[in-house]
Parts: sequence; C-alpha cells; structure tokens
Amino acid sequence: MSEIEKIDEVIHGRLRLAIMAYLANAESGSFNELMDALGASKGNLSVQIRKLEDAGYIEVDKRIVARKTLTTCRLTKDGKAAFRTYLDNLTSMLGLPTPK
Repeated sequence: MSEIEKIDEVIHGRLRLAIMAYLANAESGSFNELMDALGASKGNLSVQIRKLEDAGYIEVDKRIVARKTLTTCRLTKDGKAAFRTYLDNLTSMLGLPTPK
C-alpha cells in the first residue's frame, strides 16, 4: 500500500479533521462549541459529525436541557486510535520526524 493510500479519507476531509483534532484535545465538545471554534455552518457540521459517527470515530449524545437539544460529541476508543494512525501516516508521508 502506498503512503497516500494509508491516509484515512474519513478523517482527511477538512472539517472532519478539525472536529477530530478539537475532540482529541478536549474530553468532549458540544455542537455549539464545535460550530464556534471551527467556524462551520450548522448544516455542514451536522453532516460531518454524522460521517464520523457512522465510521465509529465519535459518539454523539443528544439530551434536552432547558427545553433545548444539547448535542455533545466525544472521540471513541476507535476514533482515538484512527486519529493517532492518521497522524502517524501523514507524518510518514510528509517525511517529518516522528514526535516523541
């Protein structure tokens, strides 16, 4: 398999990559936090979250709080592993030194 073929296309999309990076650095993130931090529209963010959820990379929890839906996302164990592998493969493909 070539270096480019090792890049996970589910993660590699610009907004999906940003979602994964945000969640890798936070225990969880609400839909509104993600939307504000990433500058994404509601519709686009919703679609990209669904793609990551369908891949098993994130877990989505929806609750009603004060009569409003609170959507919270967090990386799954598989999502953490996939993101680490994605970063390792990208680092290798670019010929960058491996982080310690």
